[in-house]
Amino acid sequence: MAKSLGIFVTTKESLPHVIGITKAAKAKGSTVKVFFTWIATHSSKDPLFATLCEIADDVSICVDSYRKQGYDINDVPAGLTPKKMATQAQHGIIIEDFDCYLSL
Repeated sequence: MAKSLGIFVTTKESLPHVIGITKAAKAKGSTVKVFFTWIATHSSKDPLFATLCEIADDVSICVDSYRKQGYDINDVPAGLTPKKMATQAQHGIIIEDFDCYLSL
């Protein structure tokens, strides 16, 4: 069975790295979940964000952080559904349920 990788993203400059890591992990057969919080929610406005959503098994963002960064919570980023505008519980899922954890 392939390992699973959870990526916790807190920096807005990390999106290209997250995409590269996700591609490499998927190529090895891993399941990848990515969660964006605080200033990293700005990454959701980058055109590459939708690409990440297509590659990873699960992508979500902290809706509270998104709001606190000045975005309207009804403005769901391309590649996400309203259900993926989530809480910090997504971070807990990564910690508890995934074999490997990476924080950027």
